Amino acid sequence: MNKLKEGISLRKIHNWLIVIAVVLSAFMIYSTYRLTSNFMHVRDALNENIALESAIDSLMEASDYLTENAQRFTVHGDRRYMDQYFKEALNSKRREQAIDEMQLDPKATAAMERLQEALRHSIKLMDREYYSMRLVVEAKGIKDYPDQIKQVKLTAEDAALSPDEKMHRAADLVLDDEYYEQKNWIRREVKNSLQAVEELIQTEETKALDGFQSELNLGRAGIILQILAIFFVVWLTASQGINPILHAVDQIKANSPIRETGANEFRYLANAYNNLYAIYRKSIANLNFKASHDELTGAYNRAGYDLLVSSLDMKSTYLMFFDLDNFKVINDTYGHEIGDKVLQKLVQVLKGSFRSDDYICRLGGDEFVVFMVHSDEMQRHLIEKKMEQINRELQTPGDGIPAFSASVGIVHGTQAADAEALLKKGDEAMYQSKKQGKHTFTFYTA
Repeated sequence: MNKLKEGISLRKIHNWLIVIAVVLSAFMIYSTYRLTSNFMHVRDALNENIALESAIDSLMEASDYLTENAQRFTVHGDRRYMDQYFKEALNSKRREQAIDEMQLDPKATAAMERLQEALRHSIKLMDREYYSMRLVVEAKGIKDYPDQIKQVKLTAEDAALSPDEKMHRAADLVLDDEYYEQKNWIRREVKNSLQAVEELIQTEETKALDGFQSELNLGRAGIILQILAIFFVVWLTASQGINPILHAVDQIKANSPIRETGANEFRYLANAYNNLYAIYRKSIANLNFKASHDELTGAYNRAGYDLLVSSLDMKSTYLMFFDLDNFKVINDTYGHEIGDKVLQKLVQVLKGSFRSDDYICRLGGDEFVVFMVHSDEMQRHLIEKKMEQINRELQTPGDGIPAFSASVGIVHGTQAADAEALLKKGDEAMYQSKKQGKHTFTFYTA
């Protein structure tokens, strides 16, 4: 309860906001880093799996390429196919490269074992292809051929065959059911290897995507926390700072005490202002009446005028300079006693026309000044109505007082640099009213 009465400290709010901002920023940076890291992991996993599938496809393509060239060579006897066969087998070596790439990924053990088995059968099938090529070399009488073919020894039965029979025998070796059965066995092993890789891909992708989703949820939570923090800061700033300040400005303009609310520091300032305000109001109220007021009319005298000038905000105040018309004639005609009643009646009418917060001063003789405080220049129409009403009342004063009038000069505080210049301009505007035939009012213009 004491904390609520004292208000929250802006210093503490500021420090806690810094801590919250640092924590949330660090959290978002960490979340972003984790999110990026998981995204990179997903990407790397996809690239690795694509590489594994590519290696498997490469092995099968190489095996098919060897088969195709071996079959074409045995059918056509064109040595170009033999050269292409051995270029792949001895130089390109895509099958071996595929195995080497698979070995780089420790997770692909099951797939690699299947692929190695396929490679062993493919190499074993090459012996059959070499033998068929040896038959073609013998049948075509090709002199220059690879050492691998030279090392092949034909059986006595095959060696005794005629060239045409050797070509038929060679074609049978790479086109018969036994050859394709072994070839299909290789394909099955490759397919099994590919299936193992696909299972690995699915497992890796599921794991990576689950991690990515978790980090994404963490990031969303961070964003929600930041949004809530922003709303909290806006609410806290408005309730503890902005709203109390705006209300205080309105109260100051209304010449009233400030409500002590909001943050602790603002409450302290409001309390200090209210104390000064109370002292000021008390000092105004406790002014010696004779020292600050005119004994005849009850209006502030010149000393009271000087005190008011030093304490009022002239930039939000209208000054109205009143001078009675033909006051000397009234004194000479009706006597000074009636003249005094005329002055008293003027002050009575002015008090009835203006607010209790406004100030009426007698500068001397029949010259009076009214300070209409907390008024902007937009209140000109209201003042015009007041002036017309005042002169109407002065025309029917009663109590044996003759009808009289006043010439008035009106000037706003924003039109002068200081109080002395303001009074001078009010006096100038009053003389303009005199020149216009008296019994009227004039707003000062430069």
